[in-house]
Amino acid sequence: DIRDTVKYKEVMKQYGLGPNGGIVTSLNLFATRFDQVMKFIEKRQNASKYVIIDTPGQIEVFTWSASGTIITEALASSFPSVVVYVMDTSRSTNPITFMSNMLYACSILYKTKLPFIVVMNKTDIIDHSFAVEWMQDFETFQDALNQETSYVSNLTRSMSLVLDEFYSSLKVVGVSAVLGTGLEEFFVQLSKAVDEYEREYRPEYERLRKTLEKAQSKQKREQLEHLWKDMGTVCVQSNTLADSDDTSAMGPSDLILTRGTFDEEDEERESDTDDIDHDVTEQSHEEPAFRNFMEETRMKYQRRSNQDE
Repeated sequence: DIRDTVKYKEVMKQYGLGPNGGIVTSLNLFATRFDQVMKFIEKRQNASKYVIIDTPGQIEVFTWSASGTIITEALASSFPSVVVYVMDTSRSTNPITFMSNMLYACSILYKTKLPFIVVMNKTDIIDHSFAVEWMQDFETFQDALNQETSYVSNLTRSMSLVLDEFYSSLKVVGVSAVLGTGLEEFFVQLSKAVDEYEREYRPEYERLRKTLEKAQSKQKREQLEHLWKDMGTVCVQSNTLADSDDTSAMGPSDLILTRGTFDEEDEERESDTDDIDHDVTEQSHEEPAFRNFMEETRMKYQRRSNQDE
């Protein structure tokens, strides 16, 4: 239960929000830890056939908020995921209310891009056959709308023309949560939706994942190329200094490569030299070279900065 994790009333107090803002913010905070929910599901996937995530009354949140997208995409990228839209059949006998429900369902379908099932609940109160007939027969729905004379009815009439194609591929099941009727048909449709996911949606998610990996790999490769270009410029600069008449004009990289690799003659010649004097002598050669290198590098980047401006 999300209420065991996030106290939305405390979120309201802390951020000075109202109820709706508190709920949305709580969901956003919860989405940042959704990887833990994914781990729970992975642990239970061998023991449980289905995982039901109920989001009662939060249609707008899951349709339009970033957290809803994060949650649905996280689930769909790892498991066969199906969106089940539950509507109250007894309150959809009015054609305008019915059309509002269908518009919600349509928006969620195209937002989530996942297999979709419309479940018409409370068939123990009123049978859902009237709604199925409205979806299959445009003229019947128009006849029901003719009894309405408001402006909204004219808008609904126009909307019904748009949703014909939406109805043709929509899975619809009538159930009763009280009596349990229609659940067998629901699980049949659920199995079909899972097959649809494996056939159409999983390849799409795999394609998007590979595209993302290629984009990330390309970005890393470009960053490495820029790094090598910068390092190449520095190496050219250090070589220019090393080729000068002053043998002490060497870059730091050259000093690191040659330091401690003396020839035998050098070792014999310097063996009688005191260690402290040797360190001072070596330092006296390194410091002018390092200062020259740093000054040249600073001037180079200054020129580049001026050109960019």
